[in-house]
Amino acid sequence: MIGVIGGTGLYRFLPGGSEQRTVDTPYGRPSAPITVGEVAGREVAFLPRHGLGHEFSPHTVPYRANLWALRSLGVRKLLAPCAVGSLDGAAGPGTIAVPEQLVDRTFSRPSTYFDGGGVHVSSADPYCPALRATAAPHADRADSTMVVIEGPRFSTRAESRWYAAQGWDLVNMTGLPEAALARELKLCYASIALVTDLDAGIESGEGVRTEDVLAEFRANLPRLTDVLTKTIAATDPAAPCDCAAGDHDLPAGLDPVWV
Repeated sequence: MIGVIGGTGLYRFLPGGSEQRTVDTPYGRPSAPITVGEVAGREVAFLPRHGLGHEFSPHTVPYRANLWALRSLGVRKLLAPCAVGSLDGAAGPGTIAVPEQLVDRTFSRPSTYFDGGGVHVSSADPYCPALRATAAPHADRADSTMVVIEGPRFSTRAESRWYAAQGWDLVNMTGLPEAALARELKLCYASIALVTDLDAGIESGEGVRTEDVLAEFRANLPRLTDVLTKTIAATDPAAPCDCAAGDHDLPAGLDPVWV
């Protein structure tokens, strides 16, 4: 099964009549009931990252429950659309990017399923190369580095300029620990990022405002949905991938429990 975690502004994706499942996990319930239906001939499970009414801020999203619940339902390939700010003036609002690399600037979120024992997990390439390659032809950029900040506040101008000076391209609040948890669960995972704004240090003016981010996301939602649908259509959910191998054991207890 293919999973989709909808970001800011993407709270529903599947057609009416799709089945809803409420999943319990060792980490509580996910952000919302998971909807299971069909897109482009593929079985798809959809979960809005922030909840159906955007009730979870980036630093309070139940990331461990979300990923665990999707895998327990049979998801093995996971697409994660999200809203991002751009650190490059040439990639303005409306640009769709498929990030290649991640930088972690979060600091307070539970970020692993391995709370005991001597475990290490490879993350040199945090996204699934095969899934990225499937999404890339439908995007504007496919070689971006995304820095993930703690939130819920947006960057200061100084922070924004520093991120850009490092050569990073996008700034986001939810890409981690999501990608890291997906790797621990041996899921194929890729992000599809929609630029909603130029970050504070890249342009003058008031800086980033939530209402502007949401408005830009809504304006570009049809195109993002089209890119997502084309990627799903081109993805074979049963295709083998090295992401499922890894050099670590899966966390114990991955049994589905739904009502």
